[in-house]
Amino acid sequence: MAQEKIKKILVLGLGRVGVLVATLLHESGYEVTGLDAKLTEEFPFEATELDLSQAENVAPMFKDHDAVVSCLPFFMNKELATLAAGKIHYFDLTEDVPTTEYILDLAKDSETVLAPQCGLAPGFIGIVGAHLAQEFNKIRHIKLRVGALPQHPTGHLGYAFNWSPEGVINEYLNDCAVIEHGEKKMVSPLEWKEKLFINGQELEAFTTSGGLGTMCDTYKDRAENIDYKSIRYPGHAKMMNFLLHELFMRDDLQKTADVLSHAKPPVSEDIVYVHASVEGWNKHDKLAREEFIHGYLPKTINGREWRAISWTTAASICAVIEMVDTGLLPSHGFIRQEDIPFIDFLKTKTGGLYNKHGDNDTSVLEKLEVAYQTAETARG
Repeated sequence: MAQEKIKKILVLGLGRVGVLVATLLHESGYEVTGLDAKLTEEFPFEATELDLSQAENVAPMFKDHDAVVSCLPFFMNKELATLAAGKIHYFDLTEDVPTTEYILDLAKDSETVLAPQCGLAPGFIGIVGAHLAQEFNKIRHIKLRVGALPQHPTGHLGYAFNWSPEGVINEYLNDCAVIEHGEKKMVSPLEWKEKLFINGQELEAFTTSGGLGTMCDTYKDRAENIDYKSIRYPGHAKMMNFLLHELFMRDDLQKTADVLSHAKPPVSEDIVYVHASVEGWNKHDKLAREEFIHGYLPKTINGREWRAISWTTAASICAVIEMVDTGLLPSHGFIRQEDIPFIDFLKTKTGGLYNKHGDNDTSVLEKLEVAYQTAETARG
Protein backbone atom coordinates (compact mmCIF):
# COMPACT_ATOMS: atom_id res chain seq x y z
CA MET A 1 0.00 0.00 0.00
CA ALA A 2 1.25 3.48 -0.85
CA GLN A 3 2.25 5.93 1.87
CA GLU A 4 -0.76 7.56 3.49
CA LYS A 5 -1.37 11.23 2.76
CA ILE A 6 -4.44 11.89 4.91
CA LYS A 7 -4.64 11.51 8.70
CA LYS A 8 -6.90 14.26 10.08
CA ILE A 9 -10.26 15.03 8.47
CA LEU A 10 -12.94 17.68 9.05
CA VAL A 11 -16.53 16.63 8.31
CA LEU A 12 -18.91 19.56 7.94
CA GLY A 13 -22.61 18.97 8.58
CA LEU A 14 -23.67 16.12 10.86
CA GLY A 15 -27.00 15.34 9.28
CA ARG A 16 -28.26 11.94 8.12
CA VAL A 17 -25.30 11.40 5.79
CA GLY A 18 -22.63 13.49 7.50
CA VAL A 19 -22.78 11.49 10.74
CA LEU A 20 -22.20 8.25 8.85
CA VAL A 21 -19.38 9.76 6.76
CA ALA A 22 -17.62 10.82 9.94
CA THR A 23 -18.31 7.45 11.60
CA LEU A 24 -16.97 5.41 8.69
CA LEU A 25 -13.83 7.53 8.45
CA HIS A 26 -13.32 7.24 12.21
CA GLU A 27 -13.74 3.44 12.04
CA SER A 28 -11.19 3.37 9.20
CA GLY A 29 -8.57 4.89 11.48
CA TYR A 30 -8.70 8.58 10.59
CA GLU A 31 -8.72 11.35 13.20
CA VAL A 32 -12.12 12.91 12.54
CA THR A 33 -13.59 16.17 13.78
CA GLY A 34 -17.26 16.68 12.99
CA LEU A 35 -18.69 20.20 12.88
CA ASP A 36 -22.31 21.25 13.04
CA ALA A 37 -24.26 24.30 14.17
CA LYS A 38 -25.98 22.23 16.87
CA LEU A 39 -25.04 18.86 18.34
CA THR A 40 -27.95 16.73 19.51
CA GLU A 41 -26.31 13.35 20.24
CA GLU A 42 -23.08 11.67 21.27
CA PHE A 43 -20.69 10.50 18.55
CA PRO A 44 -17.78 8.02 18.45
CA PHE A 45 -15.63 10.80 16.96
CA GLU A 46 -14.77 14.30 18.18
CA ALA A 47 -17.54 16.80 17.42
CA THR A 48 -17.74 20.56 17.87
CA GLU A 49 -20.51 23.11 17.53
CA LEU A 50 -19.69 25.83 15.00
CA ASP A 51 -21.71 28.25 12.90
CA LEU A 52 -21.26 26.85 9.38
CA SER A 53 -23.35 29.49 7.61
CA GLN A 54 -20.10 31.32 6.78
CA ALA A 55 -17.31 29.23 5.30
CA GLU A 56 -14.60 31.47 6.73
CA ASN A 57 -15.55 30.24 10.21
CA VAL A 58 -14.04 26.87 9.29
CA ALA A 59 -10.91 28.11 7.52
CA PRO A 60 -8.76 28.55 10.68
CA MET A 61 -9.07 24.78 11.29
CA PHE A 62 -7.61 23.87 7.90
CA LYS A 63 -4.01 24.23 9.08
CA ASP A 64 -4.47 21.36 11.55
CA HIS A 65 -6.19 18.95 9.13
CA ASP A 66 -5.39 17.18 5.87
CA ALA A 67 -8.86 17.03 4.30
CA VAL A 68 -12.31 18.55 4.58
CA VAL A 69 -15.56 16.82 3.62
CA SER A 70 -18.62 18.98 2.98
CA CYS A 71 -21.97 17.35 3.74
CA LEU A 72 -23.60 20.78 3.63
CA PRO A 73 -26.28 22.06 1.19
CA PHE A 74 -24.94 22.54 -2.35
CA PHE A 75 -25.14 26.35 -2.25
CA MET A 76 -22.49 26.53 0.49
CA ASN A 77 -19.78 24.65 -1.39
CA LYS A 78 -18.35 27.27 -3.75
CA GLU A 79 -17.04 29.44 -0.93
CA LEU A 80 -15.78 26.46 1.02
CA ALA A 81 -13.93 25.00 -1.98
CA THR A 82 -12.35 28.40 -2.67
CA LEU A 83 -10.95 28.56 0.86
CA ALA A 84 -9.75 24.94 0.72
CA ALA A 85 -8.00 25.04 -2.68
CA GLY A 86 -4.25 24.58 -2.35
CA LYS A 87 -4.44 24.27 1.45
CA ILE A 88 -6.36 21.08 2.17
CA HIS A 89 -7.93 18.20 0.22
CA TYR A 90 -11.60 18.92 -0.47
CA PHE A 91 -14.48 16.47 -1.05
CA ASP A 92 -18.22 17.07 -1.33
CA LEU A 93 -21.54 15.48 -2.36
CA THR A 94 -22.88 18.24 -4.60
CA GLU A 95 -25.13 17.52 -7.55
CA ASP A 96 -25.25 21.19 -8.56
CA VAL A 97 -23.78 21.78 -12.03
CA PRO A 98 -22.67 25.44 -11.62
CA THR A 99 -20.91 24.54 -8.36
CA THR A 100 -19.05 21.69 -10.06
CA GLU A 101 -18.03 23.86 -13.01
CA TYR A 102 -16.72 26.47 -10.58
CA ILE A 103 -14.68 23.88 -8.66
CA LEU A 104 -13.38 22.37 -11.91
CA ASP A 105 -11.92 25.75 -12.86
CA LEU A 106 -10.60 26.25 -9.33
CA ALA A 107 -8.76 22.92 -9.46
CA LYS A 108 -6.59 23.71 -12.49
CA ASP A 109 -3.67 25.01 -10.44
CA SER A 110 -4.49 23.45 -7.07
CA GLU A 111 -1.80 21.51 -5.23
CA THR A 112 -4.50 19.68 -3.29
CA VAL A 113 -7.39 17.50 -4.42
CA LEU A 114 -10.72 19.12 -5.24
CA ALA A 115 -13.29 16.35 -5.63
CA PRO A 116 -16.97 17.32 -5.76
CA GLN A 117 -19.79 14.94 -6.77
CA CYS A 118 -18.52 12.05 -4.61
CA GLY A 119 -21.90 10.73 -3.53
CA LEU A 120 -24.38 8.40 -5.21
CA ALA A 121 -25.43 10.37 -8.29
CA PRO A 122 -23.21 11.96 -9.34
CA GLY A 123 -20.56 9.71 -7.90
CA PHE A 124 -21.03 5.96 -7.65
CA ILE A 125 -23.25 5.78 -10.74
CA GLY A 126 -20.52 7.42 -12.86
CA ILE A 127 -17.91 4.96 -11.58
CA VAL A 128 -20.18 2.08 -12.56
CA GLY A 129 -21.03 3.58 -15.97
CA ALA A 130 -17.37 4.12 -16.84
CA HIS A 131 -16.57 0.55 -15.82
CA LEU A 132 -19.22 -0.82 -18.19
CA ALA A 133 -18.13 1.51 -20.99
CA GLN A 134 -14.53 0.29 -21.02
CA GLU A 135 -15.62 -2.95 -22.69
CA PHE A 136 -16.78 -1.14 -25.86
CA ASN A 137 -14.97 0.09 -28.93
CA LYS A 138 -17.96 2.15 -30.04
CA ILE A 139 -20.73 3.27 -27.69
CA ARG A 140 -24.29 3.76 -28.87
CA HIS A 141 -25.79 4.70 -25.51
CA ILE A 142 -24.79 5.15 -21.86
CA LYS A 143 -27.90 5.17 -19.67
CA LEU A 144 -27.50 5.92 -15.97
CA ARG A 145 -30.49 5.87 -13.60
CA VAL A 146 -30.70 6.14 -9.80
CA GLY A 147 -33.62 6.36 -7.40
CA ALA A 148 -33.71 6.73 -3.61
CA LEU A 149 -37.25 5.69 -2.71
CA PRO A 150 -39.46 4.46 0.12
CA GLN A 151 -39.98 0.71 -0.02
CA HIS A 152 -43.66 1.23 0.75
CA PRO A 153 -44.81 4.38 -1.10
CA THR A 154 -47.98 6.27 -0.23
CA GLY A 155 -49.89 9.10 -1.89
CA HIS A 156 -49.64 10.54 -5.37
CA LEU A 157 -45.94 11.44 -5.10
CA GLY A 158 -44.87 7.99 -3.90
CA TYR A 159 -41.84 9.60 -2.31
CA ALA A 160 -40.11 10.43 0.98
CA PHE A 161 -37.48 13.14 1.43
CA ASN A 162 -34.71 10.99 2.88
CA TRP A 163 -32.29 13.24 1.01
CA SER A 164 -31.92 17.02 1.13
CA PRO A 165 -35.23 18.49 -0.16
CA GLU A 166 -33.34 21.52 -1.46
CA GLY A 167 -31.04 19.26 -3.45
CA VAL A 168 -33.90 17.20 -4.90
CA ILE A 169 -35.85 20.29 -6.01
CA ASN A 170 -32.67 21.79 -7.47
CA GLU A 171 -32.32 18.68 -9.66
CA TYR A 172 -35.94 19.09 -10.79
CA LEU A 173 -35.48 22.74 -11.84
CA ASN A 174 -32.10 22.97 -13.57
CA ASP A 175 -31.43 21.94 -17.16
CA CYS A 176 -29.75 18.59 -17.73
CA ALA A 177 -26.62 17.89 -19.77
CA VAL A 178 -26.91 15.04 -22.28
CA ILE A 179 -25.23 13.83 -25.43
CA GLU A 180 -27.75 13.21 -28.19
CA HIS A 181 -26.65 11.95 -31.60
CA GLY A 182 -23.06 12.92 -30.77
CA GLU A 183 -23.90 16.49 -29.71
CA LYS A 184 -23.71 17.78 -26.15
CA LYS A 185 -26.80 19.79 -25.27
CA MET A 186 -28.96 20.90 -22.38
CA VAL A 187 -32.50 19.56 -22.01
CA SER A 188 -35.31 20.26 -19.55
CA PRO A 189 -35.69 18.32 -16.30
CA LEU A 190 -38.73 16.15 -15.57
CA GLU A 191 -38.87 15.12 -19.24
CA TRP A 192 -37.85 12.15 -21.46
CA LYS A 193 -39.98 9.91 -19.25
CA GLU A 194 -39.55 6.16 -19.62
CA LYS A 195 -40.85 2.99 -17.98
CA LEU A 196 -38.52 0.64 -16.08
CA PHE A 197 -38.97 -2.70 -14.33
CA ILE A 198 -36.59 -3.88 -11.62
CA ASN A 199 -37.34 -7.31 -10.12
CA GLY A 200 -40.93 -6.95 -11.33
CA GLN A 201 -41.47 -3.49 -9.80
CA GLU A 202 -42.77 -0.94 -12.30
CA LEU A 203 -40.95 2.39 -12.09
CA GLU A 204 -40.54 5.55 -14.14
CA ALA A 205 -37.39 7.52 -14.93
CA PHE A 206 -37.01 11.08 -16.18
CA THR A 207 -34.30 13.68 -16.69
CA THR A 208 -32.86 15.49 -13.67
CA SER A 209 -29.87 17.77 -13.39
CA GLY A 210 -26.36 16.92 -12.31
CA GLY A 211 -26.37 13.12 -12.22
CA LEU A 212 -23.84 12.74 -15.05
CA GLY A 213 -21.22 14.91 -13.40
CA THR A 214 -18.49 15.49 -16.00
CA MET A 215 -19.25 12.43 -18.14
CA CYS A 216 -20.57 14.36 -21.14
CA ASP A 217 -17.21 16.07 -21.56
CA THR A 218 -15.26 12.87 -20.92
CA TYR A 219 -17.26 10.78 -23.44
CA LYS A 220 -18.17 13.43 -26.03
CA ASP A 221 -15.97 11.77 -28.66
CA ARG A 222 -16.75 8.17 -27.65
CA ALA A 223 -20.48 7.92 -27.06
CA GLU A 224 -23.29 8.76 -29.44
CA ASN A 225 -25.80 9.19 -26.62
CA ILE A 226 -25.52 9.70 -22.84
CA ASP A 227 -28.23 10.61 -20.37
CA TYR A 228 -29.00 10.44 -16.66
CA LYS A 229 -32.47 10.03 -15.16
CA SER A 230 -33.91 9.77 -11.66
CA ILE A 231 -36.03 6.72 -10.84
CA ARG A 232 -39.38 7.22 -9.14
CA TYR A 233 -42.67 5.38 -8.74
CA PRO A 234 -45.13 5.97 -11.63
CA GLY A 235 -46.87 9.35 -11.60
CA HIS A 236 -44.21 11.28 -9.67
CA ALA A 237 -42.96 13.37 -12.60
CA LYS A 238 -46.50 14.46 -13.52
CA MET A 239 -47.19 15.60 -9.96
CA MET A 240 -43.90 17.49 -9.61
CA ASN A 241 -44.45 19.26 -12.93
CA PHE A 242 -47.86 20.33 -11.65
CA LEU A 243 -46.52 21.57 -8.31
CA LEU A 244 -43.43 23.35 -9.59
CA HIS A 245 -44.75 24.87 -12.78
CA GLU A 246 -48.55 25.08 -12.74
CA LEU A 247 -48.63 26.19 -9.10
CA PHE A 248 -45.40 28.24 -9.49
CA MET A 249 -43.81 26.64 -6.44
CA ARG A 250 -40.51 26.89 -8.34
CA ASP A 251 -40.40 30.60 -7.44
CA ASP A 252 -39.56 29.96 -3.77
CA LEU A 253 -37.09 27.11 -3.31
CA GLN A 254 -37.02 27.18 0.48
CA LYS A 255 -40.79 27.38 0.88
CA THR A 256 -41.24 24.51 -1.57
CA ALA A 257 -38.66 22.42 0.29
CA ASP A 258 -40.42 23.10 3.59
CA VAL A 259 -43.85 22.16 2.21
CA LEU A 260 -42.68 18.95 0.56
CA SER A 261 -40.52 17.73 3.44
CA HIS A 262 -43.43 18.40 5.83
CA ALA A 263 -45.76 16.37 3.60
CA LYS A 264 -43.29 13.54 2.87
CA PRO A 265 -40.86 13.16 5.81
CA PRO A 266 -38.02 10.60 5.83
CA VAL A 267 -38.80 6.89 6.24
CA SER A 268 -36.57 4.18 7.70
CA GLU A 269 -37.39 1.45 5.18
CA ASP A 270 -36.02 2.86 1.95
CA ILE A 271 -34.40 1.39 -1.15
CA VAL A 272 -31.77 2.76 -3.55
CA TYR A 273 -32.07 1.56 -7.13
CA VAL A 274 -28.94 1.73 -9.30
CA HIS A 275 -29.60 0.99 -12.98
CA ALA A 276 -26.69 1.48 -15.40
CA SER A 277 -26.41 0.16 -18.95
CA VAL A 278 -24.11 0.62 -21.92
CA GLU A 279 -24.94 -0.43 -25.46
CA GLY A 280 -22.59 -0.53 -28.40
CA TRP A 281 -20.07 -2.57 -30.30
CA ASN A 282 -17.72 -4.47 -28.01
CA LYS A 283 -14.08 -5.41 -28.50
CA HIS A 284 -15.21 -8.22 -30.83
CA ASP A 285 -17.16 -5.63 -32.89
CA LYS A 286 -20.43 -7.27 -31.88
CA LEU A 287 -23.47 -5.25 -30.81
CA ALA A 288 -23.91 -5.87 -27.06
CA ARG A 289 -25.42 -4.44 -23.87
CA GLU A 290 -23.79 -4.53 -20.44
CA GLU A 291 -25.84 -3.81 -17.33
CA PHE A 292 -25.41 -3.19 -13.60
CA ILE A 293 -28.77 -3.23 -11.80
CA HIS A 294 -29.17 -3.46 -8.03
CA GLY A 295 -31.58 -2.46 -5.29
CA TYR A 296 -29.73 -1.55 -2.09
CA LEU A 297 -31.54 -1.80 1.26
CA PRO A 298 -30.81 -0.38 4.72
CA LYS A 299 -27.72 -1.84 6.36
CA THR A 300 -26.50 -2.32 9.92
CA ILE A 301 -23.12 -0.63 10.41
CA ASN A 302 -21.36 -0.54 13.77
CA GLY A 303 -24.50 -1.79 15.49
CA ARG A 304 -26.79 0.88 14.05
CA GLU A 305 -29.31 0.61 11.23
CA TRP A 306 -28.68 3.12 8.43
CA ARG A 307 -31.01 4.05 5.60
CA ALA A 308 -29.97 2.89 2.15
CA ILE A 309 -29.55 6.46 0.88
CA SER A 310 -27.30 7.29 3.85
CA TRP A 311 -24.88 4.40 3.56
CA THR A 312 -24.70 4.33 -0.25
CA THR A 313 -23.82 8.03 -0.27
CA ALA A 314 -21.44 7.93 2.68
CA ALA A 315 -19.62 4.79 1.51
CA SER A 316 -18.98 6.34 -1.88
CA ILE A 317 -17.30 9.52 -0.64
CA CYS A 318 -15.32 7.66 2.04
CA ALA A 319 -14.01 5.19 -0.55
CA VAL A 320 -12.77 8.06 -2.72
CA ILE A 321 -10.97 9.58 0.27
CA GLU A 322 -9.32 6.21 0.99
CA MET A 323 -8.16 5.96 -2.62
CA VAL A 324 -6.61 9.45 -2.57
CA ASP A 325 -4.99 8.63 0.76
CA THR A 326 -3.34 5.43 -0.48
CA GLY A 327 -2.26 6.77 -3.87
CA LEU A 328 -4.81 4.95 -6.02
CA LEU A 329 -6.06 8.38 -7.14
CA PRO A 330 -4.13 11.60 -7.83
CA SER A 331 -2.94 13.75 -4.92
CA HIS A 332 -3.89 17.08 -6.53
CA GLY A 333 -6.31 18.66 -8.98
CA PHE A 334 -9.85 17.70 -9.99
CA ILE A 335 -10.96 14.08 -9.69
CA ARG A 336 -13.60 12.91 -12.15
CA GLN A 337 -15.80 10.10 -10.93
CA GLU A 338 -15.49 8.27 -14.24
CA ASP A 339 -11.71 8.05 -13.74
CA ILE A 340 -12.10 6.04 -10.52
CA PRO A 341 -11.46 2.29 -11.11
CA PHE A 342 -14.56 0.39 -10.00
CA ILE A 343 -12.81 -2.79 -8.84
CA ASP A 344 -10.30 -0.81 -6.75
CA PHE A 345 -13.22 1.18 -5.34
CA LEU A 346 -14.97 -2.03 -4.22
CA LYS A 347 -11.77 -3.26 -2.56
CA THR A 348 -11.59 -0.29 -0.20
CA LYS A 349 -12.97 -0.75 3.31
CA THR A 350 -15.96 1.54 2.79
CA GLY A 351 -16.50 0.92 -0.93
CA GLY A 352 -16.76 -2.73 0.05
CA LEU A 353 -20.15 -1.98 1.59
CA TYR A 354 -21.45 -1.92 -1.99
CA ASN A 355 -19.92 -5.30 -2.64
CA LYS A 356 -22.53 -7.53 -1.02
CA HIS A 357 -26.14 -6.49 -0.57
CA GLY A 358 -27.75 -9.74 0.54
CA ASP A 359 -26.71 -12.49 2.97
CA ASN A 360 -26.86 -15.22 0.32
CA ASP A 361 -25.96 -13.12 -2.69
CA THR A 362 -22.78 -13.44 -4.71
CA SER A 363 -20.68 -10.31 -4.18
CA VAL A 364 -20.52 -7.67 -6.88
CA LEU A 365 -16.73 -8.08 -6.98
CA GLU A 366 -16.99 -11.83 -7.54
CA LYS A 367 -19.41 -11.27 -10.41
CA LEU A 368 -17.11 -8.67 -11.97
CA GLU A 369 -14.07 -10.93 -11.69
CA VAL A 370 -15.96 -13.84 -13.28
CA ALA A 371 -17.10 -11.57 -16.12
CA TYR A 372 -13.54 -10.30 -16.59
CA GLN A 373 -12.11 -13.84 -16.73
CA THR A 374 -14.81 -14.89 -19.19
CA ALA A 375 -14.02 -11.95 -21.43
CA GLU A 376 -10.31 -12.68 -21.30
CA THR A 377 -10.94 -16.32 -22.25
CA ALA A 378 -13.14 -15.25 -25.15
CA ARG A 379 -10.37 -12.99 -26.45
CA GLY A 380 -8.08 -15.99 -26.54
